Amino acid sequence: MTAQVRVLGIRHHGPGSARALLRALAEFEPDTVLIEGPADADPLVALAASEQMCPPVALLGYASGNPATAAFWPLATFSPEWQALQWAILHDADVRFCDLPATLSLAADRPAGEQGPDPLDALAAAGGYDDFEQWWDAVVESRTRHRDDTNIENDCHADSFDAITDAMAAMRETMEIDEHTLRREAHMRQVLRATVKAGAQKIAVVCGALHAPALSGKLGPAAPDARLLKGMPKIKSSLTWVPWTHSRLSSASGYGAGITSPGWYHHLFTHHDHTIERWFTRVARELRREDLPVSSAHVIEATRLAEALAALRERPLPGLTEVTEATRSVLCDGDDVLLDLVTRRLVVGEALGEIPDDTPTVPLDADLQARSKTLRLKRSAVDKNLDLDLRKDNDLQRSRLLHRLALLGIDWAKPATSAVRSTGTFRESWTLRWEPELSVAVVEASRWGTTVESAAHAVVLDRVSRPDVSLGAVTETLEKALLADLRTAIPDVLSAVDAAAALDHDVLHLMSALPALIRTLRYGDVRGTDLSSLAHVTDALLARICAGLPAAATGLDADAADALRKAVDEVHTAIAVRDDADTTGRWLAALRVIADRDDVDGILTGRTVRLLRDIGRIDEHETALRVSRALSVGSDPGAKARWIDGFVGGGAVLLMHDRDLLRLIDDWVSALPAQDFVDVLPVLRRTFGSFAPAERRTLGAVVRGGERTPGSVASVDAERGARAVRTTALILGVPA
Repeated sequence: MTAQVRVLGIRHHGPGSARALLRALAEFEPDTVLIEGPADADPLVALAASEQMCPPVALLGYASGNPATAAFWPLATFSPEWQALQWAILHDADVRFCDLPATLSLAADRPAGEQGPDPLDALAAAGGYDDFEQWWDAVVESRTRHRDDTNIENDCHADSFDAITDAMAAMRETMEIDEHTLRREAHMRQVLRATVKAGAQKIAVVCGALHAPALSGKLGPAAPDARLLKGMPKIKSSLTWVPWTHSRLSSASGYGAGITSPGWYHHLFTHHDHTIERWFTRVARELRREDLPVSSAHVIEATRLAEALAALRERPLPGLTEVTEATRSVLCDGDDVLLDLVTRRLVVGEALGEIPDDTPTVPLDADLQARSKTLRLKRSAVDKNLDLDLRKDNDLQRSRLLHRLALLGIDWAKPATSAVRSTGTFRESWTLRWEPELSVAVVEASRWGTTVESAAHAVVLDRVSRPDVSLGAVTETLEKALLADLRTAIPDVLSAVDAAAALDHDVLHLMSALPALIRTLRYGDVRGTDLSSLAHVTDALLARICAGLPAAATGLDADAADALRKAVDEVHTAIAVRDDADTTGRWLAALRVIADRDDVDGILTGRTVRLLRDIGRIDEHETALRVSRALSVGSDPGAKARWIDGFVGGGAVLLMHDRDLLRLIDDWVSALPAQDFVDVLPVLRRTFGSFAPAERRTLGAVVRGGERTPGSVASVDAERGARAVRTTALILGVPA
């Protein structure tokens, strides 16, 4: 008996195709179903029957020796391939994939996940539509929706597959088929031949519409296909299932076979009756979550408008275009910002699939999933803010896990700014978002170890043991290792810090490394890590900085002086954080040497004078004398401007409260000759441009004489002050 073969050309991720496919399968009742997909993924088919498997999911294929070489085959609930898979499992039909195996497709110049231009766009253009999505929605999707289960006159009949195949055959006559596609089709035919030879009686082939003509009719001799496939490069590969997201199915994500509206298509496939009414109800619910006044009357009016638009355009039912226009006009009141929110959350969607626990995976991924479950960290396709209090054990364990993942390059979580104000080091804030590509990152990181902790430990040791590693890189790694609580790696990293510091004689490098070390000391106090050995490394580093800073500050050009000024600010801030008297005294003594020298760029002497003044090592009188000397007649205007930049840069409050100092600078600027003013203007603009707008306005008013400086006696309003005192006394419960 000759085997019956039915080729069903579908549109990838089309709900109308999926429904028509299910009817065709029910009518044909095949004993074998061949599906476009990597042929070496057949062992994973059984997992699709698991109750834990929840689309969207994807087959992930990656080169075993190079996980960065990878490809995905995504499937959603409304994907015809997924529905064919489920139908075959439910009806005990033999099911397998028939496309090029991953061992071949990953070795090709054009990976399996890459798609060329969709030839179906030509059908849309012929039908008078701007793009294929609109055409498909109107001609297929809308015609396959019905009001209830008893009225199916508009359903797309299974015979439509024959019409699609004929249309594709005509189209293929006018287009050039690339070699990669020809090889894929040759492999599909080879699998089909093998299936017929194995004794299958009724075979359904589910493939993209473009390939349907190549698989229909007589297959012909196998020799040409064998020659086409002979000599293709191969690489060892592995395959597994991974969660996917609706947003990654979107064409906006860069997915070649993507669609513009995964969430809308999911709604079309899962809701067979009152489709439009249910959709607008979902939109209204989403807008209410944003505290917007959307009522049931809005839903009714939006439904009427969408249906009226469809009638005017002679379409059987409202499509995405009509629904979008009604949403904008009625539910969003013409606001495109709200419409964009609806598009992102519903039309595209943010669903994240799930896979069974027994899905094949690398040991590192298994450990990550177990740790995530223990710490109640759930993967989500949308941004989730996470505030951690490191004084709580569970939050501390979460922090360690996230820092370890960051070391491994698995960017599930990214540091964020918390809405909760806190100046302590016991709080961390993260934004979590799981992207499908992170599955590849996990596989890549698995070469470092079988658990997250052991892999992060190996990464840290590798970074600090490289022969060309810099001091800055080592100190940065130390900070990350402490945040990740990799205690067994700390001694080796500290030894690397000590060695790198001894070999590095560049004072700027030493200064760049010091803040990270001091931050590390602070974190150690919070996280309970023994860092006694780090203190002497930090002290030795500071001693070398203080000894070498005066010489390093001499003879610098403007760019080098700017870089050193930034380093001085960072070290000064770090030393203030450490709050150690001996350390502070040693540092301020080095700054005093710089402030007293005349052979140093003005931006450095101005900054050191400012820092010494702020900390009380130089009084107001001495500060005024130094400013006057810096702005004296004999100095170059450019040098004066750089001195002022160093002194007041980022310090508008100082000028607002010290009117004499402001007048001194104002007088100097006012007395500049025209050409000198033009020469120093860029530096002055950089200096004063760094102030906040409100600070600049206040300074301008003071200079014009329209406002007294804050803090001056004449600016105090006694009556307003008395009211404030009385109110404060009332709050405190004391006599005014």
